[in-house]
Amino acid sequence: MSEEHSHDHEHSHLDETAIRVRALETLLTEKGYVEPGALDVFIDTYENQVGPRNGAQVVARSWVDMDYKKRLAEDASAAIAEFGFTGRQGEHMVAVFNTPDTHNMVVCTLCSCYPWPVLGLPPAWYKSAPYRSRVVVDPKGVLKEFNVDLPESVEIKVWDSTAEIRYLVVPEQPEGTENFTEEQLVELVNRNSMIGTGLASPATDVEGAGS
Repeated sequence: MSEEHSHDHEHSHLDETAIRVRALETLLTEKGYVEPGALDVFIDTYENQVGPRNGAQVVARSWVDMDYKKRLAEDASAAIAEFGFTGRQGEHMVAVFNTPDTHNMVVCTLCSCYPWPVLGLPPAWYKSAPYRSRVVVDPKGVLKEFNVDLPESVEIKVWDSTAEIRYLVVPEQPEGTENFTEEQLVELVNRNSMIGTGLASPATDVEGAGS
């Protein structure tokens, strides 16, 4: 199932922003204020660690607090704001929940709309034309490329983000984590699982779990 909305305004804005960022990066590098390697580390930190950890806190809370999960399902923007995760590109959020029968994936087919406040910087593959086109027509094939092989019985729903609405996938809670603390559960939620190109990490990935 794909949600279709207008992308034109957001697409032009992102193009302008990307141009400005590249120009600023070039200027700072030429003047010796920053090193390209340091920028790469900074980008990696916000793409894979700091940003996604916000979303991980939201997901973990929904796993342990059924009242919060209900609020997240009814009004994701408000529920996420309870953590203070707000701001541009984080408005009009919708949470979609994975179940044993349904797996959700998120794409932005016409540009790269992405919920920065909860997921940080969008990964390069999310913005690539191959992902944006193929995930709609062959979601299971794309999942296999991310090493996710779902049973044939699982329905895959693909949600198209836009300037008006963005999605957060709430992955299934891993088996054997029912007695984990919320802080331990946060460690199991990764960026790809909140886009839908991955699953939450297994219980064994938490150091000291079960000991």
